[in-house]
Amino acid sequence: MTEHALETKNLNLYYGTTQALIDVSITIPANKVTALIGPSGCGKSTLIRCFNRMNDLIPTCRLDGSILYHGEDIAGRKTDVVELRKKIGMVFQQPNPFPKSIYENVVYGPRVHGIKDKQALDSVAEKSLKGAALWDEVKDRLHDAARGLSGGQQQRLCIARTLSVGPDIILMDEPCSALDPIATAKVESLITELKEEYTVVIVTHNMQQAARVSDYTGFMYMGRLIECGTTPAIFECPKEELTENYITGRFG
Repeated sequence: MTEHALETKNLNLYYGTTQALIDVSITIPANKVTALIGPSGCGKSTLIRCFNRMNDLIPTCRLDGSILYHGEDIAGRKTDVVELRKKIGMVFQQPNPFPKSIYENVVYGPRVHGIKDKQALDSVAEKSLKGAALWDEVKDRLHDAARGLSGGQQQRLCIARTLSVGPDIILMDEPCSALDPIATAKVESLITELKEEYTVVIVTHNMQQAARVSDYTGFMYMGRLIECGTTPAIFECPKEELTENYITGRFG
């Protein structure tokens, strides 16, 4: 039986009086890639931002229901969100390297969490950059400005920065939308490799991408999770008419 890394039960989320998520119940299997698809504004990004409590940063946001991380409810006030975000990292739509060197970007998180020893930091930097399939491209210029990298390299650097603090789950919100096809292919290949060690949840508008990289797919529409299952099942024989209409391009 596959272990669930994350699970929501009857999750509802509101921005002020506007309800953005409606009774969402989903399980995210460990060490698999789960893709969330659906039209713009359907709640995909809002849902993954619940998983590491990023929505807490929005003053008007409130939620009810359960969010279970390896069986422990993380939706309550007692959750240490700093520690939670260390275990559940996020990679955003636009690459957002800090205005620092490549090296300093990667070791920033470990430094914040108290690692001072240079040898230890060097080791983390190398391991993280290798994990993000970037080491061979930057090992001879670690002290160059991170913003001098190409867009695809910057995105993989952001993935390395996420890996550097030893996460369990990696959330990716449209990680390839700003990248060209070659850089996209590299990131997609990396996503496939990452599931050997991590659980990955990816939000994507690109259904071909979801079909290529994910093991499971959830289709969302107007704040609801319409259907979730193995990726072949969702794309080849969806149970819900809404899902089929979206996948076949009849709306969205």
